[in-house]
This record gives sequence, structure tokens and C-alpha cells, in this order.
Amino acid sequence: MTPPILLGCIADDFTGATDLANNLVRAGMRVVQTIGVPEAPLAADAAADAVVVALKSRTIAADQAVAQSLAALRWLRAQGARQIYFKYCSTFDSTPAGNIGPVTEALMQALDCDFTIATPAFPDNGRTVFKGYLFVGDQLLSESGMRQHPLTPMTDANLVRVLQAQTRRRVGLIEQRTLAAGSDAIRARIADLRAEGVGIAIVDAVSNDDLWRLGPALAELPLVTAGSGVAIALPANFGLAPAAQAAALPAASGLRAVLAGSCSQATQAQVAHFIACGHPALALDPLRMAAGDAVVRQALDWAQGRLAADAPLLVYSTAEPAAVQAIQQRLGVARAGELVEQTLAAIARGLVGLGVRQLVVAGGETSGACVQALGVAQLRIGAQIDPGVPWCHAASPLAPQGLHIALKSGNFGGEDFFTRAFAVLRP
Repeated sequence: MTPPILLGCIADDFTGATDLANNLVRAGMRVVQTIGVPEAPLAADAAADAVVVALKSRTIAADQAVAQSLAALRWLRAQGARQIYFKYCSTFDSTPAGNIGPVTEALMQALDCDFTIATPAFPDNGRTVFKGYLFVGDQLLSESGMRQHPLTPMTDANLVRVLQAQTRRRVGLIEQRTLAAGSDAIRARIADLRAEGVGIAIVDAVSNDDLWRLGPALAELPLVTAGSGVAIALPANFGLAPAAQAAALPAASGLRAVLAGSCSQATQAQVAHFIACGHPALALDPLRMAAGDAVVRQALDWAQGRLAADAPLLVYSTAEPAAVQAIQQRLGVARAGELVEQTLAAIARGLVGLGVRQLVVAGGETSGACVQALGVAQLRIGAQIDPGVPWCHAASPLAPQGLHIALKSGNFGGEDFFTRAFAVLRP
């Protein structure tokens, strides 16, 4: 019989799931990530302290996101999870309709939970919260590149206000000065907020020290909602400490490739750096996809002559905001996104068929489409490449011995990420 897991996690996209799993592994937990809600119990040999169920629910209809999240909750509770963690993006990606608020409400009701916290703070990646306002680096969220996000434009940095628009529960704030006073002060503030009828509290955090002080105060909460930052402090609540074996993966081999569907500023810089280094790169045109051109076949023909053991190649649809908007006006936002996801997913299948066994995928929606196309059901989480992005190992019907895959949130990673990622896997 499989031992019960300690922490059960529900992530609203696939890169966010590996982001969370990465921080848990760094803090000493052995982590398995599932793609969607499993149909069977966790395997007896899984040896996992935490399981992250990766959903593709960030931008779907709120009622669908709630239904999927509750299904994940039921499965995690059946595996014995002591605490539930709902993970969303460190830029709090959402609209006034959700999905952070509706999913949080539904999980609270299912867990008979009258209070939880919410904080996307991830200082290692420049996401900090102060006075309830979210900063991306030195900019307010509303002044960052997220204000132009094609699906969830974030035009308000005040998270209390943003979340209150999505939930019937009263939203409050735990300020940084309380965190600076220590875990006992945080517990006292939580007690006061509960007495005032507050159901969800945005939590400030400007450094990892704030998160370390927050962690112990969350030990008794049935539900934690956050980005991945808080995860660094939770394994200690279960008596775990950082250990190298938590990140152990099989040795890497095979050809190397990068697929990029994100149009974030970070991914744009990574694509530009990769090309400037002289590596082969192929840009995809969504209008050609819409016209029915054989884009996938042409991309794979191009790749076949350029794949080499020591040199990665890149296939990308990444573009500047103005170009993205022009395509969306021609095709519609949903249609344009679906075309790119489906095309890159088909290319991922083709590349693995050609012998690629080390694959980097940039973009949350793109990552979700690619792992589903590859038939990946579970990922074992390994070493960190950059904050929030680990290498993973997964079995696929197209690669029975497994392949290494890194699922990168569009906003994450340094500009040399695409080249440096493969160096992490070298013996």
C-alpha cells in the first residue's frame, strides 16, 4: 500500500505545477507531478511526499475550473494528503470572473475551511507584495508587461481589490510589518482576521525571510493558496529538510530541442539570445497555420537536417505584442491560441519521434498542450535550472525509456535560459 502523501497540490497550469514542485524538491520533498487528475491511486513505488496535480484551468470558464479543481481535491484526499495547496501564477493571472477566487471558494467549502491566505509572492523571481500591491521586479504589476497579456491583462496591482472582485468571501491583508514580527504575530493576525469575518487574507512578502516566517503559521490551515514562493517554507512543517536525493533523475541522453509559444518579455529575450548565439531557429506564422499550410511537416523537415547531439534547435511562435494583437484581430484570441498550441504540440510529438530526449517548452498553455500530445501522465521533478523551472523526467509512449523535459513559465528564466538549461543535465 502506498504511504499517504503529506502535501496535495492543485496547480492551474502545467508550468506553474513544475514551478511549485521545484520549490518543494529544493526544500526536501520527493515530488510527483501528474498531468490532469489520475484515474488510479498513486503507484505503490512512487515514493512521493507531495503530489502536484497539474490542470489546464487558468483561463477556462470558471465553472469548469472549479469542477476540475474539486476532482483533483477528491483524488488528493483519497491519497491521504494532510494539507492542500492551490497554486496560481506569481503574477496572479486572472480576470474579474476568476479563476483564482471561484476555485479558492470552492476548495474552502469542500474542506469546511473558514480561512486561508493568498499570496503570489516569489522573491527569487522578483515577485513581491507590499501593502497588498504586487510588484514584478521594481514595477507595479499594472505597469509591467502583464498589462498586455493576451488572455489575462493585469491592470490593477492591488491584490485585495483584484481578489475581492472574484469572491463573495471578505478579503483582508496581512502586512509585511506583521511578518517581520515573526510567526506568533502572524498567527495572532490570522486569529484577528477570522474574528472580523475575513475569509481570505492577501499576505505581503518582500523577501524569503518573510516566507520562512509565514510557513510555520500556516501549518494548521487545511488550505493554502499561493504562487510557488510559500512552498519553500512548508516541507519543514512536516519535519523535512533539503536533501540532494529529492532531486535525483536518470541520466540524460538524446537530441535537444526548444519549443516556445509564450510571447512574454522574458521569452522574447530568450529567443533573441538563442538566435544571437548562432543556434538554428525557425519562426512559425499563425496565419499560415490558419490557411491550412503544412506547417508541422515543414517544421519537422527543417529540424531533421539540423538536430545534433551537442547543439539544440528552436521552433517558436513568440512575437512582439503588436504582432500578436494583429494576429488575434484576424483570427480571434481563442482561435489564434488554439492554433499555436496544437501546432507546437504536434511538432513536439514529431521531434520526440526524431530522437529528441531533452526538450524545453516555454509557455504555460504551450506546455500543457505538448505534454498532453506526448501522452505524459506523470513527471518526476529534478534539479532547478532557474528559479521556478526544474528539469523533469517523464515516460511517454513515444519514448518508453523516458525523456527529460523542462516546462518554463513564459515570464521565468534569464535571457540565456534556452542554452544554459541543457548544461544542467550534463554529467
